Amino acid sequence: SVMFFYGGAWDSGSKSDYLFVGQALAARGVTTIIADYRLYPEVTFPDFVEDGARATGWAAERAGADRLFLMGHSSGAHIALMLAADTPYLATAGVNRMKLPGAIGLAGPYDFLPLTSRRLQQIFGGADRKETQPIAFATAPLPPVLLIHGTADLTVRPANSERLAAAWQRAGGQADLRLYPEVDHVD
Repeated sequence: SVMFFYGGAWDSGSKSDYLFVGQALAARGVTTIIADYRLYPEVTFPDFVEDGARATGWAAERAGADRLFLMGHSSGAHIALMLAADTPYLATAGVNRMKLPGAIGLAGPYDFLPLTSRRLQQIFGGADRKETQPIAFATAPLPPVLLIHGTADLTVRPANSERLAAAWQRAGGQADLRLYPEVDHVD
């Protein structure tokens, strides 16, 4: 099973826009749950991560944490990896993150400080808050991750995935990094 978090810069998107993801995975025999979460300006960090944790708790009760992969694109990948990293969000939602078989990040921002955008500073409560970054929580123990990024991505630089994979591995975690040439943020 896959719990999928959509992208949209933490301020846009809806699960109804991502039916195609559910259909694509279901066509390959993968049970897929696409979670909605509250967005800015209704909420700021860490509320959307906590929403993701609650949705994961709901899915884990039904599918079993040991059969549930977390997956996300862009800001949704940020949420998925914040949950998989050594943070308390999933435990608070009643899920042992180490029972997850893994997490999959597509074109995710994992190490993007300092924030230069005023909007992102508002969403994350400042320009340089390390607790907003998945890379800050790449400490053992860690579930396996697959990080996928296009080298032509100008929205979220591929170095985010490269640095997180390296940090995950330094902490003794399994991280598979896949870079695709000439693929941009949406491809």
